[in-house]
Amino acid sequence: MERPPTPATTAAAGGAVDPVALCARLVRCASVTPDEAGALGIAAETLTAAGFRCVRVDRGGVANLFARWGAQGAARTFGFNGHVDVVPPGDRALWADDPFGGVVRDGRLWGRGAADMKSGVAAFIAAACDLVRRAPPEGAIIITLTCDEEGPATDGTRALLDWMAEQGERMDVCLVGEPTCPERLGEMIKIGRRGSITARVTVRGVQGHAAYPDRAVNPIHALIDYLSELTRAPLDAGSADFDPSTLAITTIDTGNAASNVIPAEVRATLNIRFNDHHSGATLEAMLRARAAEVAARTRARFEIAATVSGEAFLTPPGPLSDLVARAVAAETGIVPRLSTSGGTSDARFIRAHCPVVEFGIVGQTMHKADESVAVADIAALRSIYARILGDYFA
Repeated sequence: MERPPTPATTAAAGGAVDPVALCARLVRCASVTPDEAGALGIAAETLTAAGFRCVRVDRGGVANLFARWGAQGAARTFGFNGHVDVVPPGDRALWADDPFGGVVRDGRLWGRGAADMKSGVAAFIAAACDLVRRAPPEGAIIITLTCDEEGPATDGTRALLDWMAEQGERMDVCLVGEPTCPERLGEMIKIGRRGSITARVTVRGVQGHAAYPDRAVNPIHALIDYLSELTRAPLDAGSADFDPSTLAITTIDTGNAASNVIPAEVRATLNIRFNDHHSGATLEAMLRARAAEVAARTRARFEIAATVSGEAFLTPPGPLSDLVARAVAAETGIVPRLSTSGGTSDARFIRAHCPVVEFGIVGQTMHKADESVAVADIAALRSIYARILGDYFA
């Protein structure tokens, strides 16, 4: 077993940043949302040494970092976005190593956040720092990092974009370094994402004895009726640019420990990932309409609290996706597919600011015990990002 270089050796001779060493330093920060646990300080230290102006942009107890090299309002500004917060490691007995150890073993770097997405952050910081030292571009590079992507996502990238608008800062294009590749580095670029709506459903009835159901209103029966209505048929068959929308029931809870009591209340949570056939508003209206129909025939009362975390969006194939695809193909020999699959990301906020795509590491282990990433892939990702920057400013 070997450990990555210490903080003092993350930059090789000539000032080049070692992305593997930088990723290991970031992994050793137990930055579970929203605690940055020193990760933003490491990023700021590395960027400042390369001449970036770094500003902490904190909001709502969430720490964020804005960094710019070059002049504000430059003719061309390329942006990178990422997050250093991670999901909790869970049961540590399931991990072969300390989840925040940043251990390198068997050609892989192990630890929570190694894949999602400290490797991406380390790779684009290394690529940007190396470019501005070696061949300063005619333009500007902006890097935005948050500690709120894995959480509510209300005071992270949103806060950074709000601050940028107030300060007159702007990116012309942006690349989000999320894991995008299913099995091999280079396979996939994300040019959009489905939207997401979460609905928390509370159904209230009349409590009663299980032997006398006619004297009660069973909210569980009403909820089952409602959920059956929602899941009986697919929401759609997909669209030209998106996979079919999906509805998943994620919790059902009564809190009832007695077998002979019909409870007064039951709660459920469901999540819909939706394509461009829908909007958050139309889906919320559908959920409420179905609830009203079930309430009318069961006498149960429904309450629905819906939260839309993002609408479906697409960055049409064009200059930005072409730029990234060419660099990926040149560095890996793989022609990447353009996709809108997967969950949500902070690209859903950036798309209102400028054209945005996502490209990053293989994401097979993200959010799992023994999360890890191939060391060779981190280095290759840094080379891809460096080529993207070089081609953009050429």
